[in-house]
Amino acid sequence: MPSSPEAPSTVPAPHAQAAPAERAERADINAAALDGARAVRRTARRRAVGLALLAVALGACAAGSLALGAREIPLGTVLEAIAGRLPSDDYDGLVVLTERVPRLLLGVMVGACLGAAGTVMQAVTRNPLADPGILGVEAGAASAVVVGIVVGGVHAPSGYFWFALAGAGVAALAVAFVSRLTTSASPEISLVIAGSAVAALLMSVVTLITIRDEAVFAKLRSWSVGSLLGRGEVIDELWPFAVLALALACTLGRSLDALALGDELAAGLGVRVGPARIGAVGVGVLLAAVATAAIGPVAFVGLVAAHVARLIVGPEHRWLLPYSMLTGALMLLAADVAARLVPGRGELEVGIMTAVVGTPFFVALARGRKRVSGL
Repeated sequence: MPSSPEAPSTVPAPHAQAAPAERAERADINAAALDGARAVRRTARRRAVGLALLAVALGACAAGSLALGAREIPLGTVLEAIAGRLPSDDYDGLVVLTERVPRLLLGVMVGACLGAAGTVMQAVTRNPLADPGILGVEAGAASAVVVGIVVGGVHAPSGYFWFALAGAGVAALAVAFVSRLTTSASPEISLVIAGSAVAALLMSVVTLITIRDEAVFAKLRSWSVGSLLGRGEVIDELWPFAVLALALACTLGRSLDALALGDELAAGLGVRVGPARIGAVGVGVLLAAVATAAIGPVAFVGLVAAHVARLIVGPEHRWLLPYSMLTGALMLLAADVAARLVPGRGELEVGIMTAVVGTPFFVALARGRKRVSGL
């Protein structure tokens, strides 16, 4: 009998089996790429909106800084004074040009330095609570300046800077050493405790020195708590140091991104961890020294500015550093304007106003993070 024909095979070819899987894989890749592109656009939009809001707020604070104070001056008069349209002996014009414009520029410069210093120190220490004031760096700079004035007879702002730089560096080393001796289970807590202890010790030295000399006490009473009042003339001598420090900070983006990931990952990315950390700490100390030499120790500006900037631009430091400079300048100017408007006789020092805002922020930040939940 003739054999019956074989039934056709129903087993699909291998390429036919792979086709649906390949299509699904391609679809997943396309979806991931689309999500990534959307995330990039969202980030760019958030940065642009944040920059616009910071610019508007900074402009408003600048206008308030020029117009408000013990003597209120209309904005029209302020603009005429800046444009040189007022007589040379006009009192309001003299107040604007000789007092308030230098004070405004000094506030922007110091605020930018403190904002950048806070960002650098948080990245280097991997500590969200880091700040030049909290870590005792500003206290070291302030105590060294007081010693320079009383013992060394230093009276020029440029002389203040060199003493402040030395004192800030010594304080940073002392805090690092003391933090290694603490028994806290959290490195963040250890660093904060060490910084607070060193700051308290150094500021007590400042108080002990100043109260024994009435002339020095009268001169440093406002400066020792941070004040922009009557400090506008120091900008002429300190702005080169500030520009250098801010420019150096802007070059640290890649190394700070790596250090924020931890030493092992940073080394895996090709970063020389030791030199990178030393360089970043040096820039942070330089920034804090400029700010302290200019107006005295002002706490919490770096802490708040870094976190606000991070909310706007994310953790990438090439964006975070310039935005933290803007945020720090905005915070210091806003605190200065608020200090002038507090009811009562005279005006408060800007360092008091930043403490009023920064202390609750510091407590909320500390209690809101799991790593420091033991506070």
